[in-house]
Amino acid sequence: MIKAVIYDMDGLILDSEPFWKEAETKVFGSVGVPLTPQMCETTVGKRLKDVSQYWHEKNPWNLSETPLEKVNSDIIDELIALIRSKGTLNKGVTGSFEYFGSKNLPLALASSSDMKIIDAVMDKFGIREIFSVIHTAEFEEYGKPHPAIYINTAKAMNVKPNDCLAIEDSFYGLISAIAAGMKTIAVPELTNFYNPKFDIASLKLRSLKDLSDEEFSKLDKL
Repeated sequence: MIKAVIYDMDGLILDSEPFWKEAETKVFGSVGVPLTPQMCETTVGKRLKDVSQYWHEKNPWNLSETPLEKVNSDIIDELIALIRSKGTLNKGVTGSFEYFGSKNLPLALASSSDMKIIDAVMDKFGIREIFSVIHTAEFEEYGKPHPAIYINTAKAMNVKPNDCLAIEDSFYGLISAIAAGMKTIAVPELTNFYNPKFDIASLKLRSLKDLSDEEFSKLDKL
């Protein structure tokens, strides 16, 4: 039985993945890493510190001149500026908040993004109070696809992981939630909708506005 719902943020609540690609391409390019938008897709769902470590291993730059922390900080600043100027909620997000609210289900956020980014999103859209728990993998030893962030978010809600429904747009996030033992809804980017790797989700939707009572009832009985 579903007793709580946990949302991812980037790509799910708002279409921030293009902003991530723009910020990463610009900042990593400044240290000599020739990223393309397609290359950025390989790290979607991972923590920023894991992403910067990954690209440094692939294409090392001088850390004494530009430490990983500086790269991360620059990407965060670029991303927040883009979110504040261009960010919009994805279709169906507000309706899904209302839908789960009508069922008296508590909502939480479990994001790979740093808290500074989460705060920017919460403040821009005025949705902070919707979530009983807001958790970031920034403070976990391991990020997604490790299940720690979902396990600890459920613990903070005082709900067992197998009584939670996790909603994700990325494959790494989906693996994380499934490994935690949760029911899952995948809302992948439309270009990835028919990618068979997302079929591991309990339910796959094109948009949160497509969630129906019939589908929720099936999830609830799993």
